[in-house]
Amino acid sequence: MANPEQTEKSFRWFFVITAIFITTLVVSNIIAVKLIQLGPFTLPAGVLVFPITYIFGDILTEVYGYAHARRVIWTGFLCNVLAVGAIWLAIQLPGAPYWRLIYFDNSASAQQAFAAVLGFAPRLLTASFIAYLVGEFLNSYVLAKMKIRTGGRFLWMRTIGSTIVGEGADSFLFIFLAFGGVFPVVALWETFLGQWVFKTSYEALLTPLTYGVVQFLKKSEGVDVFDYSTRFNPLKF
Repeated sequence: MANPEQTEKSFRWFFVITAIFITTLVVSNIIAVKLIQLGPFTLPAGVLVFPITYIFGDILTEVYGYAHARRVIWTGFLCNVLAVGAIWLAIQLPGAPYWRLIYFDNSASAQQAFAAVLGFAPRLLTASFIAYLVGEFLNSYVLAKMKIRTGGRFLWMRTIGSTIVGEGADSFLFIFLAFGGVFPVVALWETFLGQWVFKTSYEALLTPLTYGVVQFLKKSEGVDVFDYSTRFNPLKF
């Protein structure tokens, strides 16, 4: 067991886990513009990697504790804002005259295609940010509390249980904030349930990977935090 307020500098792998978490978060938002068909599910392409943020969110909380996970969640949020801002600026700036010669027949279609693929609708962006913060903090909070209740046993129960809550909140908020009043109510519920089931199943199937990484980190780092005295205020830095 370790002090939940122990600094990241004393850990060998903390920044690697953080980098994977943030990378999957930013990439999932960029590729989410494309809808893909996976069996009966019609889903944004971001679901290919976004559930990985929950897996590594579980790993961060399970190994390093809620306080460290909280810092990473906020760091991921700020990095995502930075990426969105950079993309917005790139869209606003005029393209070079010869840009169209590389990929397109004319500069107008080049600009339109670039903006269509990488641009973010304000409503979708706001819904995404809110859903991410609520979902990730719920996921981390539930896992930390369940770890205390179970005495550190039944990791599979904690990872899946926290994902059900976190991914459920994330999917519900995003779908209803982004598309409420646009899609029929039935379609909203179908989309929400489809994403919730897919994301939760995704993490459940990768439970053996989660076990392996958690065991490796606990042994390598010499840490296994129980958040007995942690303040769970998500705004506390």
